[in-house]
Amino acid sequence: EKYLKAFLLQHGWKLIKIHALHDLLSDAVVFKPELEEYRELCERVSGYYMIDRYPPLAPSEITCGDIEADIEKAKRLINIMFAGEPPAEESQTEK
Repeated sequence: EKYLKAFLLQHGWKLIKIHALHDLLSDAVVFKPELEEYRELCERVSGYYMIDRYPPLAPSEITCGDIEADIEKAKRLINIMFAGEPPAEESQTEK
């Protein structure tokens, strides 16, 4: 959330009280359309907030592996917003 807001503020966005990552992403896509590929991630991660803040009525099906994978995707999203290219270790492994 903070990274998306920082990105948007850099582009002249007026700060508003909002926590939904997919809504913030919708605004960010206006400035950098390639961020759209992270919509699913933002929708999924927004759900983590609810799990953390409110006791679940049923057991969560989210695994540590799911969270670890989403952290890696979030790192790529952040890098694209602020550096414009994938992290160095990813670039080297894909070559």
